[in-house]
Amino acid sequence: MLGRFSLATTGLTVGSIMTVSAIIAYIFENATINLIGFSYGIPILLGGIAFKITELKPLKASQPPTPEVVALREAQQTKTQKMVRKDLTRYWYGQDAHLDTALKKVGLGPPKDEQPVVTGFHEGIVDEAYALVLEFSSPGLSLDTWHLRQPKIERYFGPGIRTEITQTGEETIHLALITQPATVEEPVSV
Repeated sequence: MLGRFSLATTGLTVGSIMTVSAIIAYIFENATINLIGFSYGIPILLGGIAFKITELKPLKASQPPTPEVVALREAQQTKTQKMVRKDLTRYWYGQDAHLDTALKKVGLGPPKDEQPVVTGFHEGIVDEAYALVLEFSSPGLSLDTWHLRQPKIERYFGPGIRTEITQTGEETIHLALITQPATVEEPVSV
């Protein structure tokens, strides 16, 4: 719930209102409101400024999902896909980029100027399975580097997911997290 709205904007708004109220109360010599306004308004305002400086805005889907994709998402989405989609669509504070920790863990987090950055996402259907496609700006890493890390990416994002990596532009990489249907083992006949 807290990730759905900006704590920074809330802090700036509430802090500003309280601080302005305190200034007005000071002018009209109302000591109680003046004291409360300055005591709480300025720290809330400063907290809002601090949050605004470190705020990472949520990403919007680059393409709205079709009803078929939404139905398939509800039926097949893994916990990891749900978590990644939720993480991309909420406010974060104190992070450099969306999924920056995950990228470092799979070996795609080299020096900051070369680290890929998630610029968007969309959902689709690949081989009759639900796919969450992450769109990256990756000027510092080649497609070959991404392919070398593909097994580690698949292990990191967990069981029930396979990945497809495609280059859609000179510096644009799409990473598709595709649900793998559970394999049903046939009983062994004796």
